Amino acid sequence: MHTILNIFRIPELRNRVFFTLGVLAVYRLGFFIPLVGVDQSALASFYQQQRDSGSIEGLGRILDYASIFSGGSFSQSTIFGLGIMPYITAAIIFQLLQTAIPRLQELKKEGASGQQKITEWTRYTTVAMCLVQGFMWIKFMLANGMVRQEFLTSSNVLFFYLSGLTALTAGSIFLMWLGEQIDKYGIGNGVSLILTAGIIARMPDAVQYLVDNTDLSLQSGDGKIGVVGLLFLIAAFIIVVAGSILITLAQRRIPIQQARHTRGRKTYGGQRHYLPLRVNHAGVMPIIFASSLLIFPSAFFGYMATSMSPDAPSWWQSVVSFLNINFQMGEYPYIVLEILLIYFFSYFWTTVVFSPDDMSQQLRENGSFIPGLRPGPRTAEYLETVVERVTYVGAGFLAIIAVIPSLVSTYMQIPINVSSFLGGTGLLIVVSVGLDLLQRIEANLVMRNYSGFLTGAETGRGGRPT
Repeated sequence: MHTILNIFRIPELRNRVFFTLGVLAVYRLGFFIPLVGVDQSALASFYQQQRDSGSIEGLGRILDYASIFSGGSFSQSTIFGLGIMPYITAAIIFQLLQTAIPRLQELKKEGASGQQKITEWTRYTTVAMCLVQGFMWIKFMLANGMVRQEFLTSSNVLFFYLSGLTALTAGSIFLMWLGEQIDKYGIGNGVSLILTAGIIARMPDAVQYLVDNTDLSLQSGDGKIGVVGLLFLIAAFIIVVAGSILITLAQRRIPIQQARHTRGRKTYGGQRHYLPLRVNHAGVMPIIFASSLLIFPSAFFGYMATSMSPDAPSWWQSVVSFLNINFQMGEYPYIVLEILLIYFFSYFWTTVVFSPDDMSQQLRENGSFIPGLRPGPRTAEYLETVVERVTYVGAGFLAIIAVIPSLVSTYMQIPINVSSFLGGTGLLIVVSVGLDLLQRIEANLVMRNYSGFLTGAETGRGGRPT
């Protein structure tokens, strides 16, 4: 309680917190401004049908996935329908391209000026992705009867396209701008906070589902969740959150010795410190890539099963039916393939963002070395071996976190929007962003001689315990 009060005793920190909360409130208000010409009731009905229908489950998974990780929602078409995902996708693309294109590598080495140029190109790419995704979404709504009749005439269809593309693109760009304002005037990472707010906004619906479908009597039936099931969900949520915090903060510390330098009669250096290597170096990227790739086979095989002609050969019908059933979320082949993809992308992403050769060169230039290893190729080889081992552990934990929601949804018959709070990318994003926000507030409090969330005794302005 004292720590929370300390936040509001510092004018600068208080203003930053209030500014961040105000921006998130603007985001949530704009979330309910609908697009012109869209029949929202027909869209909501179609969305619910996709989620409830087993034969076209793949499309429902795509809509759920896009809604969770975009910060937007496709169950109601609003100006923030595309969310912040176009900007995140563009940023990831440029981060990957920096390892393959020499021009981008040179810009990255130039410092602030080069990064500003990369940011400018990222914004242009965001606009292009908004136009492409917005056009696909508007065409999808027109094809499935989600547009009001007065906008279906030849003279008004063009207006619907232009107004919809403009609104969706402007909404995503506005969210990108809001994220940058949080970075500048607020506290925390703006884009991550907007994405987290969209995920947390789904929690009341999940809680309401549990309230409506829980039977606390010892003999539960009619698809209700009993006492044992409810206790299991609560315990699983606590364990998964604790494990997510542990894997987010876990580090492999490699001892580093600084070389001694003698100048005159004085000796400098010789200190011993550590090189921290994160166990989960790739963050949530492997789950995002693996899940997004597996959604499309699920949707494709579901479409083949529903559109297949009754006159098709029996062996072909059996093959399509087998693929459709086994590539749905929660099935054994789906889970095995998801785990393999998570391991692949974990190693791929670690290779992209971490270079043992560059790290070895930096240690040599700073006059530091790993005890027992010669600087140069031997140090780089050792760092590469350690990173491979810790990545194996981190990828294993990510695989466990990723499969928990699908297993709970499949075997306990719980909707994915409820079981997603027991694991998956959404939970990891919320945990990592929450920890980052706490650490930033902690740094501001400690810098002004106040105790924070992670420090010990309460301290006053002079740094003395009170």
